[in-house]
Amino acid sequence: MMKGRGPRAPFLVSLFALALLLPISPLQAQEKEEFTDDRFQQLQEEGALILVDIWAEWCPTCAQQQEILAAFQEEHPEVDFHLLQVDFDERKDLVTRFQAPRQSTLILYRGEERLWFSVAETNRDAIFSQLLEAAER
Repeated sequence: MMKGRGPRAPFLVSLFALALLLPISPLQAQEKEEFTDDRFQQLQEEGALILVDIWAEWCPTCAQQQEILAAFQEEHPEVDFHLLQVDFDERKDLVTRFQAPRQSTLILYRGEERLWFSVAETNRDAIFSQLLEAAER
């Protein structure tokens, strides 16, 4: 055994090495919820700021949007909004309900009022500006 290391040192070194191999994406940094009708209705009744994100795991545009949203949350922690995700492939009922023409659709609500509808938007400034403007309403 090396001097200065306890019996758990090799275990901790292995654990740290494993953690470095695990992918940590901005998606994991965000607080988001799977869309449910009950949660959406509750947030609407509260007058909350809600971003409905219709996404697909395989979609590169969606991945860009997730990075932008993670950056927004990191840079603007004071903006209280709820991110409700809709899986484009699994929830066709919601895709139809929200009239999303494709994955990468973002829909912003304040309570029951729809403030913004966007498809494939990856301009950071545009997304930031919509969220900031909505937060001030």
